[in-house]
Amino acid sequence: MQQLFLKTSDHNLISVTVFEPQNPNGKLLLINSATGVKQQIYFSFAKYFAENGFTAITYDYRGIGDSKPKKMNGFHATMRIWGTDDFKTVTDFIKKNYQNHQKFCLGHSVGALIIGMNEDAHIFDKFIFVATQDAYIGNLKANIAASAVLGFGIAVPLTTKFFGYFPAHRFGLGESLPKGVAYDWRTLILNRKSTSRLYEKIATHFSKDLKQETFIIHAEDDPWVTMKGMENLMNNVYPHLKKTYREITVSDSEKGEIGHINFFRSFNKSLWKIVLNEL
Repeated sequence: MQQLFLKTSDHNLISVTVFEPQNPNGKLLLINSATGVKQQIYFSFAKYFAENGFTAITYDYRGIGDSKPKKMNGFHATMRIWGTDDFKTVTDFIKKNYQNHQKFCLGHSVGALIIGMNEDAHIFDKFIFVATQDAYIGNLKANIAASAVLGFGIAVPLTTKFFGYFPAHRFGLGESLPKGVAYDWRTLILNRKSTSRLYEKIATHFSKDLKQETFIIHAEDDPWVTMKGMENLMNNVYPHLKKTYREITVSDSEKGEIGHINFFRSFNKSLWKIVLNEL
């Protein structure tokens, strides 16, 4: 395991961790994190793939984990910058150092949404999407939608105005987030166009050019993800990806728990072969 810091085009430092295999198979897996989730959450998963011959790479977007600035108040970052700059910085590193590897990308939640923001997305032979969708309230279950309206309609603007960033940890939503990231998340929830609205704010994007096979995993007990939301994302943002859905049931988990994050917990290691078999 090797930790690196890569400099983005606007001179931010991004923390990257590379897991090299003892017996390489010539394959590489890049993991794009969920919103507010530190890369350490994926370390056991990445080690598992390294043990199976893959070079596995995790990283923290700017404002998150080891890529967090000393002062969050006023720090500029958006989900769009995560896609156009941070993700791009990592794929530049991959292109330079792993030219001959067969490349795959796993996007968890927002990590899948940003893939089409990077012109280098074409270097990947296949995508794995985990727990992702158009998160507009109209696609959510009623109880989750009600909570989302309160949280993103009221709590996000009030707390970000007071703190200068969104203290997401106070609401059980992971790491504290830069203001711009929180407002992009708010757009995903409250704007009917959801992910497409973020793409409209980017000068150039590549989502509709992508045609790779894409394996989409969703958990039976994930309260945030619905088939309607997944289909809206695929139809509106990634219409040419060749999609296959796989629902993981609670009974598939030894602990009976998957949700939005826990697919990547070590207690669900028995589920990771589902991804391995696809690559």
